[in-house]
Amino acid sequence: MDMLTVVTESLTDAPAVPDDGSEERSLVAAAARGEMRAFETLYRRHASRVHGVIARLVGGHGARAEDLTQEAFVRAWQALPAFRFESAFSTWLHRLAVNTALMELRSRRSRPQDEGDSDEEIFDLIGSADSAGHTTALSMDLERAVASLPPRARAVLVLYDVEGWKHEEIAAELGMAVGSSKAQLHRARSLLRDRLGAHA
Repeated sequence: MDMLTVVTESLTDAPAVPDDGSEERSLVAAAARGEMRAFETLYRRHASRVHGVIARLVGGHGARAEDLTQEAFVRAWQALPAFRFESAFSTWLHRLAVNTALMELRSRRSRPQDEGDSDEEIFDLIGSADSAGHTTALSMDLERAVASLPPRARAVLVLYDVEGWKHEEIAAELGMAVGSSKAQLHRARSLLRDRLGAHA
């Protein structure tokens, strides 16, 4: 098996609770009506995965990832009454979480104190390398390697290889050309192979 395949599979969080969909649908409908207990159950089921993707996008920075996870769930609570079950709730929530993290990336780039910095330097202000608390040495090395990638390359890698986005979607969200998204993915994979190879 290719090392990058192992890497991607290790990054992908397993579903929190197996469900045939009917219980989840009932919980979502109840939460959309304002039932806090139903929303708390949904939170417990999905918080780990939401936090995981946000932490990867912002480079594993603990406090920022926690804040953005809470913000994502606040946004979900506010938007739930308009949820129409056109996709699975987990898909909808996950996309909302990714967009919350990407909005943070964009807002940090547009702050006045960042003027004069290059895009890479601005993105480098976001996050710092840390392991996200995983217990095995492999996942710690992997999380550190991903967190240490240049921020644009890291975002493209997470969105493409872990989240399954298309380059067109990534380009639109990150404000880059499709070709740049492909180039950043290639760069991220190469850097990841080098960094993981150095620790092997």
